[in-house]
Amino acid sequence: MATSSPSSRSHHRLPGFLLLVAIFLTPEHTIIAQTQPPTANALNLGGVNEQHVMVPMRDGKRLSVYLYLPEGDGPWPVLFEQRYASLRGNSTRLFAAELAKAGYVVALVNFRGTHLSEGKWVGYRTIQWGELQDGYDVCEWLAEQKWSTGKVGTFGSSQGGYAQNYLAVTQPPHLVCQYMVDTGLSLFQEGYRIGGTTRPERFKGMDGVARNPQDNRDLLAEWFQHPHFDDYWKAEDASLHFDKMNVPCFTIGSWYDFMNQGSIASFQGRQAKGGPNSKGQQQLLIGPWLHGRTNKGNRVGELTYPENAAWPSLDHMVEWFDHYLKGKDNKVEEAPTVRYYVMGATGEPDAPGNVWRNADNFPPQSTSTPIYLQQDKSLSEKLPEKNKSFTSYISDPLNPMQIPGRSFPGARDARAFEEQSEVLTFTSDVLEHPIEWTGRVHAELFVSSTAPDTDFIVRISDVYPDGRSILIVDYPWRARYRDGFDHEVLMEAGNVYKVAFPVGWMSQIFNKGHRIRVTIASTGAPLYEPNPQTGKPLTIEFPEDAQKATNSIHHSKKYPSKIIAPVLHHK
Repeated sequence: MATSSPSSRSHHRLPGFLLLVAIFLTPEHTIIAQTQPPTANALNLGGVNEQHVMVPMRDGKRLSVYLYLPEGDGPWPVLFEQRYASLRGNSTRLFAAELAKAGYVVALVNFRGTHLSEGKWVGYRTIQWGELQDGYDVCEWLAEQKWSTGKVGTFGSSQGGYAQNYLAVTQPPHLVCQYMVDTGLSLFQEGYRIGGTTRPERFKGMDGVARNPQDNRDLLAEWFQHPHFDDYWKAEDASLHFDKMNVPCFTIGSWYDFMNQGSIASFQGRQAKGGPNSKGQQQLLIGPWLHGRTNKGNRVGELTYPENAAWPSLDHMVEWFDHYLKGKDNKVEEAPTVRYYVMGATGEPDAPGNVWRNADNFPPQSTSTPIYLQQDKSLSEKLPEKNKSFTSYISDPLNPMQIPGRSFPGARDARAFEEQSEVLTFTSDVLEHPIEWTGRVHAELFVSSTAPDTDFIVRISDVYPDGRSILIVDYPWRARYRDGFDHEVLMEAGNVYKVAFPVGWMSQIFNKGHRIRVTIASTGAPLYEPNPQTGKPLTIEFPEDAQKATNSIHHSKKYPSKIIAPVLHHK
């Protein structure tokens, strides 16, 4: 581990920085700290002491860390989170202070090359299991400090969830437990690429977190040199290393979040394949929420669920850490292994659902039920009868259909998208009795296109009697990857191809009087950046030769496009 001296370090001189006034020495590191964080806004943290330190990594580069110390002399267990996003928002600081008041030192860490952290921004790669292991180094430094008991836990959502999975693989000796919200495992599958699609405009925006914006441009160019799921992407896929994860973790997933696939897979992998301190010691909670850490209440999108839908995130997190880091006998480890919220109609007093269920594992046993797309735009469990039947629409990347924003618009009325000209909807008859889907929904489409490559976006909605089409899940799939992400196979005009993929996890009881809707399109910008449809290698800048295509969804006896639903039958 590299050691630096105060005289050899260069400091970032930005307006508002305070004088460096204290030095902490440890056997391996010399750290310079400040009495209070740089450019800190006045904020009442209830007696919690907020400090900023630069913590050296094994190569001598220093990461920016904000510390929150409780009142008193300690020592205390330590909790830390790793992010590339700013750590200076009031809500972030107040959350850290609340955790500190519960008797923890809280450390908020910025990834290498972001904000005040030194080094080159390369995404998550330096917090993984390669030559540099920044998460490991931070964890062990925190454990060595005089105010630390040597027991360390981690928390965080989204980017802070990925970071925890990567950290667990490196097995720092002082890491005891973790708490993840809306997490991920594979950046190809759940981050930089979704269903094989590309998102250059989304990730150009990461210039804003990099200290040197050129680092992000270099990284984006590197990604585009690896269009397939090759060794480059496998090198940061935590799902390949569950056996090295060896701590108990509480994982929260959200039904209205495409990253729920990562949350569930993290639980499943750690629970079944983890080390002895991981296997059988995981807990999973899935609720009716959107992506995020502080939004686990009962108001979601345009819906208001019963009050039982809210989850006391901070209080439960403290209970989890109190047990594993302080040895409190609060029985938190005896809670059900899995708790998931079965969503039902809102605003309908007698609607079934809107309850929590407990389970020993996930998903529960269900019946995989094919529901076929029909020529008349209906859905039915009956196999189509016509020998030739398809519905065509135009996919124009230069004039895409519109899904506003960059976040999945779940729990909202989707009719504004469904009513656009090049969007198909298939809707069931009015349900005569409630139907429950709990598990992973899959699509199996038979398609043809005049282009060598295109995308297919599939959505599932609950249609209320008043016409609202409340979006539950959706997912895109790039046709060139229909046979696997490790290679591409382009299409030929006139041929019919099967494109099969998971649309998403859900637990929904569609109430009597409602209808079920499947929506299909090939564009939905800016949420999904359009496919140029040329079949050529994809580029960061959108090409000038992007082409329009006619796409067809087949629903015949020979090519029966369908949704495969996880139906639960109750006695």
